[in-house]
Amino acid sequence: MSSHSPKPASSYMSSSSSHSLTPARDARPIDLVHLSRQSLGDRNLEIELLQLFDRQSEQILLRLSEGLALGERRWLRDLCHTLDGSARAVGAVHVSAAAGEYGRAVFTAASDAELADLRGELVVRVREARREIAELLRED
Repeated sequence: MSSHSPKPASSYMSSSSSHSLTPARDARPIDLVHLSRQSLGDRNLEIELLQLFDRQSEQILLRLSEGLALGERRWLRDLCHTLDGSARAVGAVHVSAAAGEYGRAVFTAASDAELADLRGELVVRVREARREIAELLRED
């Protein structure tokens, strides 16, 4: 467990915060209100969840690259499902949406180019979430 403390979720809350996990265009990469609810306000648990998601999302992106090269579509879908669930747990709404869309497209995409575009979007969303996690966990 790290000694770093994330900034309190209340410092990111706005009166228009949504309680759903449907991402708004301008939503932050991590929904801190959702994360706080998931952790019952326990900051140490928030830190642990963010650190776990950070490591897991990086590992899954690497495995997605391997699966794409091997043509393992079922494995790709399962990895996306895992990432979607992990993202939902920490409030990474854009990662969740992109993982779900990519996971569905593994079997339905019209072309390899379409699948590559969706994977690219997922990579961007994971990077955004990981940057925000790094910022949240950084020492003040």
